[in-house]
Amino acid sequence: MLRTSRKTLLAIEAVVDIALHARPDPVQSKDLMARQGVPQRYLEQIMQQLVHVGILRGVRGPKGGYTLGRERRRITVGEIVRVVDDLERKEETTPASKLNDQIIRPLWDEIGAITLERLDKVTVEQLCEDAQAQGLGPIAIAPRDFSI
Repeated sequence: MLRTSRKTLLAIEAVVDIALHARPDPVQSKDLMARQGVPQRYLEQIMQQLVHVGILRGVRGPKGGYTLGRERRRITVGEIVRVVDDLERKEETTPASKLNDQIIRPLWDEIGAITLERLDKVTVEQLCEDAQAQGLGPIAIAPRDFSI
């Protein structure tokens, strides 16, 4: 069952934020969480799962953090949504009923499949371009001129 939870939206935002800010150094989780305005521990499980499936790459050490696991044009929003959905499905405790199992869930799964099909066509690259077009990307630092 596809959900549009706060975790789903924050996971998408985290991946796009990393795509925008992970050059040349990885994005540290404290910086990421400060920009998103959420506690660091809130997204830890999701971030680790995004690393596990290869969407993100974790970099250890004092300058460690997160980078993209592959090119941003090769990561879709649908992939990110599936990661969060799988985690939330494991936590699900919905009581089973014939009405839910035979009528409601199949309808919801069908709608979810249509939504995921659309989200599979949206790449992180496209979201980064949209963010930059609206001035939401990193602030470009003008190169320093040391000539006299």
